[in-house]
Amino acid sequence: MNGLLERLRGGLIVSVQAWEGSALDDPHVIAAMARAAQEGGAVAVRVQGVENIAAVRSRVELPIVGLIKRVYPGFEPYITPTLHEVAAVIAAGAEIVAFDATSRSRPDGLDVAAVVEAIHGAARLAMADCAAAGDARDARAAGCEIVATTLCGYTPQTRGRALPALDLVAELAAMRDDAGNRGPFVVCEGGVHRPDELRAALYAGADAVVVGTAITNVDWLVREFAGSADKVPNR
Repeated sequence: MNGLLERLRGGLIVSVQAWEGSALDDPHVIAAMARAAQEGGAVAVRVQGVENIAAVRSRVELPIVGLIKRVYPGFEPYITPTLHEVAAVIAAGAEIVAFDATSRSRPDGLDVAAVVEAIHGAARLAMADCAAAGDARDARAAGCEIVATTLCGYTPQTRGRALPALDLVAELAAMRDDAGNRGPFVVCEGGVHRPDELRAALYAGADAVVVGTAITNVDWLVREFAGSADKVPNR
């Protein structure tokens, strides 16, 4: 699996997702966008939902970072929040399982170490979606190979943080174990909308960068452009 990380190093991971209810919210469309990402030079794709992961697996050879977004009333984590979702992501064909690695209570009562153990038990890599450096340290201590800045700005403690969180990227990249060995594989995710921001993330120490909205969220892009047009008086 270390060879898989080397394939991702220095590259672009495209998050191929759609808003719920969007015309793009269709496994065939998601798979087509994932194929386009592969042909455009992405090193991996990040995909949400069992049907979408399976559809993408049938069309691309790239590694898939898989996750399931599911809300459990009374609990804050919604990215692959229980071992039920972990198993479903693995069964759908993802090589890497992304999950909420914050310290918030999970619906099944398990901790990060238990999640990582389940992922490794299926010979998959674990990607910890973190909000702060403490989350990444705990995930790394549990054996998680990949730590990402995905949830920075989306928890009560980090809300309002400027994105992309380059300072957090640098902090994660500086992590070393007691023996001085290389730290975790660091992924910058969240708020990367331009190529220069991707480069800045790599310079800050990211091993790979996830870009989603700016590439695949056509709904958001159209609203941004249409909103700009609305601000110009008719001529």
